[in-house]
Amino acid sequence: MFDSLQERLGDVLGKLTRRGALSEADVTAALREVRVALLEADVALPVVKDFVEKVRIEAVGEKVLRSVAPGQMVIKIVNDCLVEMLGAESAGLNIDVPPPAVIMLVGLQGSGKTTSCAKIGLRLTAKTKKKVLMASLDVRRPAAQEQLKVLGIQANVRTLDIVPGEPPVAIAKRAVRTGALEGFDAVLLDTAGRLAIDEDMMSEAAAVRDAVKPHETLLVADAMTGQDAVAVAGGFHGKIGLSGIVLTRVDGDARGGAALSMRAVTGCPIKLMGVGEGLDALEDFHPERIASRILGMGDVVSLVEKATETIEAEDAEKLAKKFQKGQFDLDDLGQQLKQMLKMGGLSGMMDLLPGMSKGQQAKIKNAKVDDGAIRRQLAMLSSMTPLERRRPELIKASRKQRIAAGSGTQVQDLNKLMKQHKEASRMMKRVRKMGQKGMLRGGLGSLLPGKGGGFPH
Repeated sequence: MFDSLQERLGDVLGKLTRRGALSEADVTAALREVRVALLEADVALPVVKDFVEKVRIEAVGEKVLRSVAPGQMVIKIVNDCLVEMLGAESAGLNIDVPPPAVIMLVGLQGSGKTTSCAKIGLRLTAKTKKKVLMASLDVRRPAAQEQLKVLGIQANVRTLDIVPGEPPVAIAKRAVRTGALEGFDAVLLDTAGRLAIDEDMMSEAAAVRDAVKPHETLLVADAMTGQDAVAVAGGFHGKIGLSGIVLTRVDGDARGGAALSMRAVTGCPIKLMGVGEGLDALEDFHPERIASRILGMGDVVSLVEKATETIEAEDAEKLAKKFQKGQFDLDDLGQQLKQMLKMGGLSGMMDLLPGMSKGQQAKIKNAKVDDGAIRRQLAMLSSMTPLERRRPELIKASRKQRIAAGSGTQVQDLNKLMKQHKEASRMMKRVRKMGQKGMLRGGLGSLLPGKGGGFPH
């Protein structure tokens, strides 16, 4: 998401930073292009008008026009206004209440409500160690309740027993009662949706709200639907009253306007965003980090958090000790490749790295450097014996043919992998000579193109 907007804003603001001085006319011309970029990204017109006006008032002041680096000052102003538009501060789920905390999910059919329910359930159990109960109130869509039950099994989250013919309000009351009696910390209610907003859906959702008094009422909205998502958010907030928004399919080919508009239109914070199909692909929504991504500044904090969540401390310590001795075998290479996939793959990492322009990302993509290449490498490593991974020098012609055949790759691919390992191993020896500071400059960077590594095509 935000790819086209990031590119457009990057071009516009880049022109400003290349100028030694700025006039009011320069700023006005740039803001005209910013306005067009935001509208093309599906940001609601009233939101665009307010945003551009706020930036203009700040950007044409003497403090900016007379500063040493006026272009950078304008970028800071745009960044601050983006953060304000997105909600200024991140807002988490309100579950610090007498248990059970009742969370009701509403939204249109197909927005990803049921999957989001399971994702939130998994997140609460895995990250905050809460005991969670999920209940499907969707008695209209065929197999909707069974779908949540299956997802609950996958996420290892308890679902309420299904009683055929039970109406939504009765299910909600039974779920909350069960949650209270059995000591659950949170109860998630997955309500029914429709293809479009209608009175029946709103009346049903309002009846559930009145019956169980939820602590959170979250709208699940598809980022791919653009302006329609903003209209849906306004409709639900007016009839039901929302406490927050869960934005789904953020990893898709969306223009991003829904995210930029929803907070401004409804006044409700975007609390969570779905960034993939996996049940663990759910992240907190941080306005300042999203603004940084849009302006091409990367998101180092999220990158570090991903690394912290996925790296096992014991494994990291073992690897660090080997690095200090200048050792780096094929098992170590495989461990780093798996780590890269856990952190969202190469594409996910590129989005978070500061200074990684779209042009640089395009070059990497054109070189066919993708997660498929990493998985092919892991397949080759899996086809080796433990001894071969510990002692790569044993891998000669006949062994190479066996490994390539076993992994469904070519000997040329294996040769490139071996060369990559040799380069990384050489780098580790250099790191050892450079000491602790050198080690901090090594690590995963050695696997990226142009850093001593190189992926097979």
